[in-house]
Amino acid sequence: MNKRKGVMTIAFVSLAFVLGIFASKAVRLADGPPRAAEPGTAKGVVNIYTARHYGVEKVFEEFTRETGVAVRFTTGSDAILRERIRSEGKYTPADVYLAVDAGNLWLAAQDGLLSPVTSAALAANIPQNLRDPENRWFGLTRRVRTIMYHPDRVTPEELSTYEALADNKWQGRLVMRPATHAYTQSLAASLLAAHGQAQAREIIRGWVANSPTLVDSDTRILETLAAGGGDVAITNHYYLGRLLEANPAFPVRIFWANQGGRGAHVNISGAGVTAHSQNRENAIKFLEWLSSPEGQKLFADSNHEFPANPRVEPHPIIAGFGEFIADPLNMDEYGRLQAEAIKMLDEAGYR
Repeated sequence: MNKRKGVMTIAFVSLAFVLGIFASKAVRLADGPPRAAEPGTAKGVVNIYTARHYGVEKVFEEFTRETGVAVRFTTGSDAILRERIRSEGKYTPADVYLAVDAGNLWLAAQDGLLSPVTSAALAANIPQNLRDPENRWFGLTRRVRTIMYHPDRVTPEELSTYEALADNKWQGRLVMRPATHAYTQSLAASLLAAHGQAQAREIIRGWVANSPTLVDSDTRILETLAAGGGDVAITNHYYLGRLLEANPAFPVRIFWANQGGRGAHVNISGAGVTAHSQNRENAIKFLEWLSSPEGQKLFADSNHEFPANPRVEPHPIIAGFGEFIADPLNMDEYGRLQAEAIKMLDEAGYR
């Protein structure tokens, strides 16, 4: 073998090995290696880094069927995918960052990972409070984090607001998500926006004083209620939708919080086009399609979420939860207040 060629071969193999290790760390091992659709078609390709993994393959396949644009996607946690995009820099293959929780999208935008998009379709389909003020990301489904209860032990008349769960009547009866999760942090941010730091901290201290059982899974929180391990909880609505689809007799009910005031806490799953997208036109086309009635129906129904597009009807199971007033707070606030919310949770003793 030519000596120079041999050195180059060894260097290439070494680089490939290092990159392989990096990729294995950047993508959750439970998800296996990065998965892809067929290689790019005549209409091109769009590469998606997605932290939302419920039902996405069917959505991607339908997008390809309708547009001819092939989809390649990698799954992982929001934080890992953001770090991967940041580390890859201008060489990132990612065209779209698809995330859960507005706080994660806000962080991606603040880190310069996303670029503004001008789109009449997105402006028409996605309400202003569900998108970034600079159009770097767009909410694509709505997730309502509200009160759940066991009807054998609690009546709807006993429930009212998130704040009222600080009352000592709920001592030893609450099941909550830990402070380390983005869902809890965004809920705390909404309390900050509504009440200011001092009052919001006292509300959370009231929750803590009631000795809640902390469970790091909304599904397991609801199962805990069903099994008698608590009476009242706060979870995202769609977890109950999934459990009811599997078992219509599942013994937990939903209560829309704060209906006499600002409304129930709403978060999103959403997406933005990366700052170094090599397939920008297809990335925008993907977001526009997801915001359309057909894309919305498929994307939202796959996880029992509410569509972001107000012209699209929700899945029958969650439609059965009844109408509700939603907090109109702009999703951007969850990100802007996230650091303060995390500090406040810690100061209140919420772990």
